[in-house]
Amino acid sequence: MKINYRKLKKVREIETVINKNLFIVCAVVTLATMVMMAVNFFGRGDFLPTKIGFFYIIVVLIYSAHKELVRWLGEKRGHRHGEYFVYAWIILTTALYVINFFSNGYFSYSKEGYALSTLADVSYLTIEVLGVFVITRIIKVFFLIKK
Repeated sequence: MKINYRKLKKVREIETVINKNLFIVCAVVTLATMVMMAVNFFGRGDFLPTKIGFFYIIVVLIYSAHKELVRWLGEKRGHRHGEYFVYAWIILTTALYVINFFSNGYFSYSKEGYALSTLADVSYLTIEVLGVFVITRIIKVFFLIKK
């Protein structure tokens, strides 16, 4: 099979620009999701649960899958922006747990006294983001071994 290197280069350039745009979209959605989760945590039941988790993780999956596509196309410049999402979620989740611990569980209950799921929701989302990150790292290793 003969490869048209000019066409491949053009596709790589286009996909790289698309991936940069997807990173911006993912960053904006990440920031919005984190703010909503933090407001929900500190609001202690004043707001309805965000329910943005499924949408957010799909945005992260699309960005990550496209990033892998760009890598498979031979893009050599390895910007590791996806790691920022993982670190930000780990820091936010840890900070919320520490705050809740030192407040003696104050943020685990609403003002009316019923248990809130905010910490669990943030934890699940953080684990999902970490899972996407680990899976993409595994795919990268398999790609390198195959190559």
